Amino acid sequence: MGFKIVISPSEKTFEAEEGESILDAALRNGINLSYGCRNAVCGACKGRLLAGEISYEDLAPEALSEAEKAAGMVLFCGAEPRSDLTIAVDEIASSKEIKVEQYPVRVVRLDKLAPDVMRVYLKLPESTRMQFFAGQYIDILLRDGRRRSFSLANAPHDDALIELHIRYIDGGEFTDHVFRDMQEKEMLRIEGPLGGFYLREESPRPIIFVAGGTGFAPIKGIIEHAMAENISRPMFLYWGARAEIDLYLNEMPQAWAERGVLNYVPVLSDANEADGWQGREGYVHQAVLDDFPDLSGYDVYAGGPPVMVAAAREAFIEQGLSEENFFYDAFEFAKDSAAAGI
Repeated sequence: MGFKIVISPSEKTFEAEEGESILDAALRNGINLSYGCRNAVCGACKGRLLAGEISYEDLAPEALSEAEKAAGMVLFCGAEPRSDLTIAVDEIASSKEIKVEQYPVRVVRLDKLAPDVMRVYLKLPESTRMQFFAGQYIDILLRDGRRRSFSLANAPHDDALIELHIRYIDGGEFTDHVFRDMQEKEMLRIEGPLGGFYLREESPRPIIFVAGGTGFAPIKGIIEHAMAENISRPMFLYWGARAEIDLYLNEMPQAWAERGVLNYVPVLSDANEADGWQGREGYVHQAVLDDFPDLSGYDVYAGGPPVMVAAAREAFIEQGLSEENFFYDAFEFAKDSAAAGI
């Protein structure tokens, strides 16, 4: 038994199968809705239920406040329809139709950028191209049906290979395989592109990028896209890490800054005295707050752990940032669950 879902105001319709989340059904039908962690933690998939009934079977709606629940807001990644629905949600705008598809890929290169960060290059079959927005991500489909999500670190104009930055996670079965056993020529299956983290090119506002750890990956893709498109808006990059070694491609943003592309500020939260670090220290979002007393005229793009993203969002809004101008990719780490994660 299926349920008909209508999107307001576009009047687009799609059908969800019984036991299928609204988000999964939308993506299966080629409708791109914004989402991030798919674990009901980050809140990127919020929308309003205008008519019908839903339930949360597997995921508790942690990212919804009581006021939002009372106002009819739902999390599409966890909400399953129990009747036909009408929902209000902003779809991802694009001048091109981008389809979410599955592809076989081959591992063609592995670069260990830091003790716990591996850059993995994947190649699609010859004559196959995956269209995507810079900043989106893909799911790697494991053989047992589980998924692992990784942000695309390259820009669309540089799509001969898919570039991923994978951090080793203690207890993570897939990342353990990447660091110990993965070899070039290994075959994988992916699905993508996914997510609503991409550059809003129509905006005239200056851009502040905030990256935490491998949250640099999607931001790298967005910045490279902005450079390729000759976007002239002022850009500021703040990259937070524990120690200097964790700024695993530090020379890249340094080169961008030297060329006048952007202003780059690396920030360490646990600097090693032996490194003689002379730069900024503390939390990366605090460095932004210190440098920008009024954020009302900016767009902010944040990528990194949910705790960092949530802290940045709350603090930036208090300092004048409009909530609609805060875009984020919150990394939710999955170990052995069927949910998407790093």
